[in-house]
Amino acid sequence: MIRPFDFGFNDETSKDNHYQKKINKKNIAQLAIEEFEKLVKKLKKNNIDIHVFQDDNKYRTPDSVFPNNWISTHQNGDIVLYPMSAKSRRMERRPEILDFIKNQGFIINNVIDYSFAEQDSQFLEGTGSMILDRKNKIAYCSISERSNKELFIKFCKDFKYIPVSFHSFQDVAKKRLPIYHTNVMMCLAESYCIICLDSIDDQEERINVISFLENSEKELIEISENQVEKFAGNMLELINDKKESLLVMSKSAENSLNEIQKNIITKYSRIISSEINIIEVCGGGSTRCMMAEIFLPKK
Repeated sequence: MIRPFDFGFNDETSKDNHYQKKINKKNIAQLAIEEFEKLVKKLKKNNIDIHVFQDDNKYRTPDSVFPNNWISTHQNGDIVLYPMSAKSRRMERRPEILDFIKNQGFIINNVIDYSFAEQDSQFLEGTGSMILDRKNKIAYCSISERSNKELFIKFCKDFKYIPVSFHSFQDVAKKRLPIYHTNVMMCLAESYCIICLDSIDDQEERINVISFLENSEKELIEISENQVEKFAGNMLELINDKKESLLVMSKSAENSLNEIQKNIITKYSRIISSEINIIEVCGGGSTRCMMAEIFLPKK
């Protein structure tokens, strides 16, 4: 997780992230840091091992609190760096963070860097663009300006994942516009999947996604487009030191869930939520975006 320094509204990313809204407050950066610290504290209290890295403000990186878009780690010791659409976000890729991870005792065998694709205006923003079923080696991707299909297929070939691509949409000013990141409308856990099927307008694409999920023995928990706007799709399952399954979400996401949805989730996971209203509203991302999981082997 990256502790933000200069968090704020990013005009560049707001062009296709329709969840971002300007907030009329002077101390937004400090409020975001306070929300960040409360989430970290709550995760640690629930026995989640957190590695926090400080944004040093060398460059203006208002979205640095969302590290999962530029980096992913893998069980074979590989780290992947991803091409980012917004120029302001490209400075988030920092070599010293890789050194930091290594100094924590994790083994890094290879660094695969796809950021060269930025030169051709092709982007694939990490586990924002892709939802990885690491157990079944299936990758899900909602194609958008930030999730290039060719790059997605390349990643799947390189890492031997089965690609499942589709298109998801949201209503914006009476128009159906693409959802910018897959992890806004879909959360994949070990035993279940939280997904907004209504956002997949193409019937064949929707049936294909359902087929892969059901064949992977995932219980489906459908959420509405209104719940997506409350970030009910932007959640992450974590396993703590006691081998418990925890589903981490924002307080607004939890409040949007109905009792039936919560009952299915709690069959498998304990819900952990935290108030991150400033980060969500101003940054257009939620708890899942704030956490980059470490799957690397350890010494």
